[in-house]
Amino acid sequence: MALNVKEIMAAANAAVPRLSAAEARAMIAKDNPLIVDVRDGTEVQQSGKVKGALHVSRGLIEFRADPDSPSHHPEFRKDRPVILYCASGGRSALAGKTLKDMGYAKVFNLGGFKDAVDGGLPTEPA
Repeated sequence: MALNVKEIMAAANAAVPRLSAAEARAMIAKDNPLIVDVRDGTEVQQSGKVKGALHVSRGLIEFRADPDSPSHHPEFRKDRPVILYCASGGRSALAGKTLKDMGYAKVFNLGGFKDAVDGGLPTEPA
C-alpha cells in the first residue's frame, strides 16, 4: 500500500521527538550533540545557521551519515546525539526518521530555524 505525505510525516513525527530551544540548549551544554541544518544551501546563505551546526541538505543526509559512503562526514557517529532543524520542522523530521532507520538512536527535531533563533540559540553566518 502506497503512503501519502500526511502518513509519511505522521510516521516521521512519531519516530523523532521534538525539542524546544531550551531543551536543545541544555543538551548542547551537556551532551555535545551534532546539530544539523537540513535546509537548502540558499536558505542557509540567506539567514545563517545555528552556531556550530553542520549544513547537510536533506537530500544528502543518507550519504553523509553512512560510514560506508564515500561522502560520509566524520561528525556523524551513532554514539552521539543528533539535533536536526530546517525551516519549519518537516524536513528535519523526515531526515531524523531516516537517521533512526539507519541505526542512529538519539535523534531529535528542533523544528524550524526561527524557533531556534526565537528560543535564544546563537547563530553564525553560513
